[in-house]
Amino acid sequence: MATPKLTPLELKIMDVLWSRGPSSVRDVHEQFPEDGRPAYTTVQTMLNRLEKKKAVRRAGKISWAFIFEAAVSRGAAQGRVVEDVLGAFGGRAQPLVAHLIESGKLTLEDVQDAEALLRELAGKKKGKEG
Repeated sequence: MATPKLTPLELKIMDVLWSRGPSSVRDVHEQFPEDGRPAYTTVQTMLNRLEKKKAVRRAGKISWAFIFEAAVSRGAAQGRVVEDVLGAFGGRAQPLVAHLIESGKLTLEDVQDAEALLRELAGKKKGKEG
């Protein structure tokens, strides 16, 4: 199943579930900073929408409160966001990387880590071919 497209607020709610594990609407709501916290009913609505998108599932019930848990991994959701961002750059990584470098969000250490990962993946690929 494809990972659903998530809004920024849905991603924040998912982040709570990934970090804390199964949680009630109140638990999720209380994790938002008081300044700018969405209404309780907004969090409840968003969790119901996430359930329809199959991004969360009901893990149980305590008294009257449903407990929700993430049904998609953080990595899968992040991968979907990256694919969407790449789409805005015509599917090419180079303009995105250039933007990150120019904005100061991509450091030399980040690039070195990426190079090491590319070398590791290339080595694994060669091992499968040989």
